[in-house]
Amino acid sequence: MRAILVVNPRATSTTAGGRDVLAHALASQVKLEVVETDYPGHALAVARDAAREGIDLVVAHGGDGTVNEVVNGLLSDGPGDAPALGVVPGGSANVFARALGVSRDPVEATHQLLRAIEGGQSRSVGLGRADGRWFTFNAGLGWDADVVTTVADRRGKQTNALLYLRSAVACYFRPPLGREPLTVHVPGEEPVEVRTAFVSNTDPWSYLGPRPVHLNTGTSFDTGLGLFALTALSLPTVYRHVRQALRAEAKHRGRRLLRYDDLAELRVEAEQPVNFQVDGDPLGKRTRVEFTSVSHALTVLVAG
Repeated sequence: MRAILVVNPRATSTTAGGRDVLAHALASQVKLEVVETDYPGHALAVARDAAREGIDLVVAHGGDGTVNEVVNGLLSDGPGDAPALGVVPGGSANVFARALGVSRDPVEATHQLLRAIEGGQSRSVGLGRADGRWFTFNAGLGWDADVVTTVADRRGKQTNALLYLRSAVACYFRPPLGREPLTVHVPGEEPVEVRTAFVSNTDPWSYLGPRPVHLNTGTSFDTGLGLFALTALSLPTVYRHVRQALRAEAKHRGRRLLRYDDLAELRVEAEQPVNFQVDGDPLGKRTRVEFTSVSHALTVLVAG
C-alpha cells in the first residue's frame, strides 16, 4: 500500500516528535511519503496529486482545516476512485475525527489507524458541498461564520474553546457586518427569513472543549444535511438554545427555531454579503450558497 502523510506543523497540538513517531509507525506497514505543509492550500494540492497518481491512502495529521483541505484534494475530480483517508488529530477541536470515534490522543489515534490498516477496516461517509467546497461536519452563514472569521483574524493567539467563546460573545454584541437577514430555501417549503444558519453533516456539530455541542441529533454521516436556523437572536432565544445544545440528550424546541435533520439540498441567500465558513475555515463573504448532501462520498480508515 502506498500512502502519504500530510502534516500541518502549525496545528495546535502537532509536534515534531509526534510527527516522527507517527511516520515511523506508518512506515512499518505502508510505503510512506511524508509532506509538511508550507502554505494555505498546500494540503489540498498534495491530496489532489495523490488521487491522480493512484495513491492508496492519505493521512491527515493536523486540525479540521487540514482535514478539510485533504478531503477537497482527494475529491477534486469528484467521488469515485479517490484514495482512502486516515486522520490523526493535531488541532484544537478535531470535530471530524471525534465524530468518527478517533481518539484525541495522537498516539492512541495512530494505534487505531494501524489497526484499521492491518485489518482492512473502513467506513463510507457522506459529505456536504457548499458553494463548490466539500465539508465534513459543518458550514454556516451569519453569526457562527462571524465568529470563525474573528478567530482566524487572531492568528497570533492560541486557538482554543475559550477564544471561540469570547469571540462568540463579542460577535453577538458587536456583529462585524451588522445582523443581515438570511433567507432559507428548502425544497417544497416556503422561504423563511432567519438571522443565522448552521448546516451540519453530522452530530455533534462542534465541541466546547470536552463538551459536545448538539444542534441536529438526527443528522449523521449516513443521512442528509441538518439545518439549524434561528429567526431571531434575542438573548432569551440564544440562551435557550445554547443550554439545549450542551445537554447530553439535546431536544431543541422554540418558536424561533427552523430545523431539519435530513435534507438532500437547500439554499441560503442574503441581500448583502455575509461571512461564510466551512469546517471552521472562513471563505469570505457570500450572498448565495447552495448546499447539497453527497452520500458515500469518501472512504475513511477507522478501527472498529
